[in-house]
Amino acid sequence: MAWNRMFGKKKKKEELDPFQDLVLSKLKVGYLVDYDLKTWKVTEYNKYDWGNGDYSYEWELTSGNEVVYLECEDDDEPEWVLAKKIPFKKLGPGLGKHIREKEDPPNEIEYDGVIYYLEDGSGGYFCKGGGEQKTEFLYWDFLDESEEKILTIEQWEEDKFEASVGKYVEEYQFTNILPG
Repeated sequence: MAWNRMFGKKKKKEELDPFQDLVLSKLKVGYLVDYDLKTWKVTEYNKYDWGNGDYSYEWELTSGNEVVYLECEDDDEPEWVLAKKIPFKKLGPGLGKHIREKEDPPNEIEYDGVIYYLEDGSGGYFCKGGGEQKTEFLYWDFLDESEEKILTIEQWEEDKFEASVGKYVEEYQFTNILPG
């Protein structure tokens, strides 16, 4: 037995194919990626289940004290959004009450001098770490007039709301993907 361990066949280590595995859609926790003259570390990975076999994916990226979220939805071709969380209360007083009472947000929201218009909303399931355990939530996406900036509101349970603002980005803007 010891002879086989010393001189026997070694298990082949899983090898990375830099052309297939080191792409944005296959980021893993611990990977590094460059964007906007900064190196970001992937610190979390999550999956969203929209039902009917539709999924989107999210990677938490950290650079110093800055945290952003890279999201990918594959609708015929990948659509990428880079967003950061904002305090929900900055969207105006009474917004949470409005959503609870009307079961929807208003059709437009102003944040940081930009007016966003309601584009889409739905329910889905959040799968932390890409796992099988699902947490139900609701979301609404708002776009600015140019349709380049996005504001998202998420409702978790009856009274827990989160918000984020972001922009559409292109895959080529992310470079130097390295395993952790």
